[in-house]
Amino acid sequence: MTTAANTAPIVSAAASPKKDDGGWQWWGTLLVAPYLVVFVVFVLYPVGYGFWLGHNIESYVEIFHDPIFLRAAVNTVLFLLIAVNLKMFVALLLSGFFAIPRWWIRILGLLFILPWAVPSIPTILSFRFMLNPEWGVINQLYFNLTFEDGPNWLNDPILAMSLAMVVHIWKSLPFWTLILLAGRLAIAKELYEAASIDGASNAQKFAHITWPSMRQLYVTCTILSMFFTLGDFNSVYLLTGGGPADLTHVLATLGIRYIRLDRVDLAMASIMCALPVMLPMMVYMMRRLSK
Repeated sequence: MTTAANTAPIVSAAASPKKDDGGWQWWGTLLVAPYLVVFVVFVLYPVGYGFWLGHNIESYVEIFHDPIFLRAAVNTVLFLLIAVNLKMFVALLLSGFFAIPRWWIRILGLLFILPWAVPSIPTILSFRFMLNPEWGVINQLYFNLTFEDGPNWLNDPILAMSLAMVVHIWKSLPFWTLILLAGRLAIAKELYEAASIDGASNAQKFAHITWPSMRQLYVTCTILSMFFTLGDFNSVYLLTGGGPADLTHVLATLGIRYIRLDRVDLAMASIMCALPVMLPMMVYMMRRLSK
């Protein structure tokens, strides 16, 4: 009798948590359901539809025989290698400048974020007007200094591509500078004070304190920036329109060119060609974030 009386509450206590867990699971599923619906409608369906449009192997064969696609692929790689790394390196340097506790540097910081805060269309189009060879302000200054006509900036493929990278860096540099600045400010000041007592120089502080503390953040930001750059349509299309002679297209703008030619299959195939670059970066990124 004693054993039965002691066993009953134990069984009852063991059964009650299972009932509660089931209730929490039901509520959890109900709360997650709207997110799942949005994820399926706005993520899975568009991506799956894009795969379906770009599944034809003949489309890939056709674009690989298109010299404009090959040029766009090379331009995309150059954009990733040059523009992204130069932007992140400058952002790292500027984050150190804006970390200096001076009132006038804080005012400069407010002005510095303006290019990122202003919408892309008016700012990039203003760049295009400034580079106009006939009445643009840059060529007017060039003429005043040299008494010669300035170059046709956007009619030279190398100059036009370089300027597209400059616009891309100028537009997104404030955002990445702010991210790296937040990383710098998170480093304990006691480490710098101890290094100063030991007589360490600024370069030694950067090499032994700042960079080891920010390396993970810097690499993560660089990978994220590559994702954003692959999808950056504005910097090239609004400045050069892919010209001259379709020589400054990147994969993001080449898809628009194919759509304007009523070749949606080629547009999706050209965009899907970026997946071999994106997937390894996504896997690497997820592995880093899961640690």
